[in-house]
Amino acid sequence: MNKILYASVLLAVLTSCASTYNVQGSSSVTALDGSKLYLKAIKSGEMRNIDSCDVVHGEFHFTGYLDTVRLASLFMDDESIMPVVLEEGEISVKLDPAGHSVGGTPLNDSLYKFIDKHDQLINRMNELEHRQNQMILEGIDEQTIAEQITTEATQISAEEDELVTKFIEANYDNVLGPGVFMLITGQYRYPVLTPQIEYIMSKATQKFKNDPYVKEYYHAAQENEERMNGLSEAAATPADTVAPPLTPAPLTNVPKP
Repeated sequence: MNKILYASVLLAVLTSCASTYNVQGSSSVTALDGSKLYLKAIKSGEMRNIDSCDVVHGEFHFTGYLDTVRLASLFMDDESIMPVVLEEGEISVKLDPAGHSVGGTPLNDSLYKFIDKHDQLINRMNELEHRQNQMILEGIDEQTIAEQITTEATQISAEEDELVTKFIEANYDNVLGPGVFMLITGQYRYPVLTPQIEYIMSKATQKFKNDPYVKEYYHAAQENEERMNGLSEAAATPADTVAPPLTPAPLTNVPKP
């Protein structure tokens, strides 16, 4: 009897001390109403379901216990919508055809401040094509157009690299650093070593380097570099990483009505 009582008390104590996440979501995207949403995260190299719920009259809700803070992704069926940090506190998710946001907790606030800045750079890059067409209609010399557009595109790319690099550096020791590293490397067909990745790894903390995805990606990228340089007797086919990216580019992908 005493053993049963002790076990019950211990379970109650552990449960009361456990961290929980609570996601309150609202949506004005009509395509989502009546749909089932999923929270997914990578575990042991595989994307797995953590939680699910239905969208009812534009509202949805996830809640559960946290064994650790993790970067997850909100899915509708097999389509990734947006990343969400599962951490203790009240997490607010808003989906709208014109925009979307996650906030209410420190890491989510930080992540979406970064995403907003990143989206602004992407929009500036997309506007260059419109400006190029406008300049052609105005009869501006093609070489002049090419030089101007190339200069501006190079500047935007440099700003994007700096934004991403500084964000990862500032978050080496929490889930955002490895998470954004995963997002940016997900654009490559196979692991590669770019100057940006080399710089990030040269400054990285041991905790960042030992993250399962980062460690696996960097090892595979180094092997691919050796293959391409003829320093390895292994097959010339580039190695792939096991873990898939959390979400494809762009960083967020809200379905339109």
